[in-house]
Amino acid sequence: MNRRLIVALAVVVAATMPAGAAVLRLGSADRLPPADRPDRAAAVPGTPHCGGRPLVAERQLRGMWLTTVNNIDWPSRPGLPVEKVKAEYLAWLDLAQRLRHNAVFVHVRPSGDALWPSRYAPWSEWLTGRRDGSDPGWDPMAWMIAQTHARNLEFHAWFNPYRASQPATVGGAGADFAKLAPNHPLRTHRDWAVAYPAGRKTARLYYDPGNPQARQFVEDSILEAVERYDIDGVHFDDFFYPYPEGGDFPDTASYTRYGKGVDKAQWRRNNVDTFVREMSERIRAVKPWVRFGISPFGIWRNRATDPAGSATKGLESYDAIYADSRKWVREGWLDYIAPQLYWHIGFRKADYAKLLPWWAKTVEGTGVQLYIGQADYRVGEPGAWRDPAELDRQLALNARYQVDGSIHFSAKQVRADRLGSVSRYRAAHYARPALVPAPARLTAAPPGAPELTSAGRDGSGGVTLRWRRPAGPAPTSYAVYRVDRPDGDAVLVATLRAAADDAQRWTDGTAVPVPGRTYTYCVTAVDRSANQSGASAPRTVT
Repeated sequence: MNRRLIVALAVVVAATMPAGAAVLRLGSADRLPPADRPDRAAAVPGTPHCGGRPLVAERQLRGMWLTTVNNIDWPSRPGLPVEKVKAEYLAWLDLAQRLRHNAVFVHVRPSGDALWPSRYAPWSEWLTGRRDGSDPGWDPMAWMIAQTHARNLEFHAWFNPYRASQPATVGGAGADFAKLAPNHPLRTHRDWAVAYPAGRKTARLYYDPGNPQARQFVEDSILEAVERYDIDGVHFDDFFYPYPEGGDFPDTASYTRYGKGVDKAQWRRNNVDTFVREMSERIRAVKPWVRFGISPFGIWRNRATDPAGSATKGLESYDAIYADSRKWVREGWLDYIAPQLYWHIGFRKADYAKLLPWWAKTVEGTGVQLYIGQADYRVGEPGAWRDPAELDRQLALNARYQVDGSIHFSAKQVRADRLGSVSRYRAAHYARPALVPAPARLTAAPPGAPELTSAGRDGSGGVTLRWRRPAGPAPTSYAVYRVDRPDGDAVLVATLRAAADDAQRWTDGTAVPVPGRTYTYCVTAVDRSANQSGASAPRTVT
């Protein structure tokens, strides 16, 4: 996922519109949202109190993309020893916890390959350092999920569906299938492959989205991971048909065979729509609790092209890459959508402060949650991105529009904390832990309340809590609330994964003894659909 290329491309396309193309000039209207929107940290419905005080918790997804293609984030180099690969991954989880994130989005199918033992794809060269399909001798997916869940972080498996190879498999004369791994499916099914840009050394192979057999195979390869692993979500970014960097996509053969007189552009959109709909249906049939979401390019269409579009003048994903992201939302095929709003507030061609309300209005009333793809990688670039407060302002705007969360691109830039921008928005917006938003379509009854059996001072000066899980189905995790003063709220102070046995415990190292101060605690149970129980009976410690 080369976000710099995508952003640059959007600007280039906008700047090179043919003569006579409509261009909408942006005014000041809609720049700022209403100032009286309620705060997102609100009393938890159905959990009225902890010792008479309301429970208050943020419902907000906070995550980062962990990119494996080209070893952008992880592993740092191909072919590293297993223990080094594991140590690097654990360091990313450490970072996520320090930033009070609650999810990671891990690139497990970057280019028609896999970071698990797959029947449908060769092992990823970004892991093994080899393109021959060599087995690394362990199951990274199973290990990553176990480690991620142990930290009570969600694991969202990120797939590039149609990319089938890297550029080195294609030369000026076309595809060289001999450069693919011996077990690569396109060696057997060459009719599924399209090389793009045609005739260039930078070309790569794609599974043809217009070939129903290829589409079915790609779906099956993704469903394999859903069925076999305890993932929390299936995630796609913006790569279906490739961005138009080298002329038209050469899919004439499949269009001739399957187009049936439909306009070619609409046929391509239909192909993507079918893929998105079928993935939604199949995921929900196999594991209804697994969330399905897409992070599309930030502009659906410009208002100058379509009155329903946004007040922008950049590349239109509906027309350029055949992604009808607005339709996916309106049809309810997604649990969330996370548009990549990789532009600054006030940018003339694509103003963050204009695109955000457009997306907020798009999801309104649909039950589809809105996350925003945040451009941490742009901090430090010339212009507005030299201001370390840019992302801070964007997250503040998100809160005013009731956005359900943010995903930051990418992990390496988050760790770099350029200009102190990450530290700044963490302090302002991620100061406390947050619960993941519950999907609107998952309406199961919440779990029962746990029993808080003890709360007392330990030898370190902190407070250790112990509790028993509720009767009925075992919760996935727990949330701990604390009241610091008689007139204060019960504020979320920690979330943790449920233990396999009933030995549930947690130590609050921040509850320092202060003369005359009491700390009152309650615990709630959370199921795998993020439904929360009522609160336990309180326990108070001096």
